[in-house]
Amino acid sequence: MITGERLNFNLISTNKSALVHFFYEDTDFLLNQIDNYKSWLLSIIDHYSIELEGLNYIFCSDDYLLQINKEYLQHDYYTDIITFVNSESPLQTDIFISIDRIRDNAQSMGIPFLSEIHRVMVHGILHCAGFDDKTDEQKAEMRSLESRFISLNNVPRGTL
Repeated sequence: MITGERLNFNLISTNKSALVHFFYEDTDFLLNQIDNYKSWLLSIIDHYSIELEGLNYIFCSDDYLLQINKEYLQHDYYTDIITFVNSESPLQTDIFISIDRIRDNAQSMGIPFLSEIHRVMVHGILHCAGFDDKTDEQKAEMRSLESRFISLNNVPRGTL
């Protein structure tokens, strides 16, 4: 539990930030404030004492992620995120996020797009840290952690 703790964004080394990458496939979306995002995400990784080899976020379209979902997971439906852990120690992971799904989810929930994309970015890391969301109790725990880490985000509000 992280209650009462503050993440120290200043302790993230420049070398470690080189392990976090952002890619874009079949979308016009671009993330700004890259260094701030890297620092925030690495602070979450460090909180769980995860040794990192590579953290790749791939922002894409619904169609792109649907194809991955079909090909690798044999699921024929849209999803907002798929996390592939390629190795656990050190962690090497690819986190695919559908920008179309994020927009739709944010609109249907009546929340800002930025809030939803932050939640999903954290969600992927939490899966890498061993959290699951199969039961209602697990979902509630993940939502609580997502909210907590989002509140510690050092990316200026209103920017991507």
